[in-house]
Amino acid sequence: MIIINPKDQSEKEIYRLLTSTIIPRPIALVTTQSTDGVINGAPFSYFNIVSAKPPMISISVQRKENGTMKDTAKNIYETQEFVVHIADDDNIEQFNAAAANLPSGESELAFANMTPAQSEIVSVPGVQEAKVRMECKLVKGIPLGGSNDETPACDLFIGEVVFVHIDEKIYDHSHIKIREFNPICRLAGSNYATIGNIFFMERPR
Repeated sequence: MIIINPKDQSEKEIYRLLTSTIIPRPIALVTTQSTDGVINGAPFSYFNIVSAKPPMISISVQRKENGTMKDTAKNIYETQEFVVHIADDDNIEQFNAAAANLPSGESELAFANMTPAQSEIVSVPGVQEAKVRMECKLVKGIPLGGSNDETPACDLFIGEVVFVHIDEKIYDHSHIKIREFNPICRLAGSNYATIGNIFFMERPR
């Protein structure tokens, strides 16, 4: 076995190691809104489930090299709300386009040709192009990372899912029809994957 001490590696080397071994990762397009009313949209693969009771999810937003928060993190802290959308085969190119580094006053939704969709509970709009979108209220935001009193390297957000929108074409009696949904996952670098072989395995009791 190869032995690696993270303390002996550069940040880039550790990033490559983590993103190429912790795979596949679900992709969330997160929409937020600034206090000036600008709708921000950005994709994240540092994203997963936290709890089912109440339903909570997590998103980690990495900071810029100088420690400045990205618009997504800044908006979540200020408004306490965000909307999470799941990437699928029909919207992945638009979601990827939303990763463009635009000025804070410009909306990635317009840049990526996505259509705002009014939310039911939160004030932040979602996007119509997603088959699944989850309205979330912030439970906790935690600055993490960095070293030696440096500025944090990321912000971890825990959000409670307060409302869910699902395309009727992929929903059947409380179950998601995975082939109709066809979610896309993130691998390493510029590599992505679709759902391949699906198999059943009973868990021990």
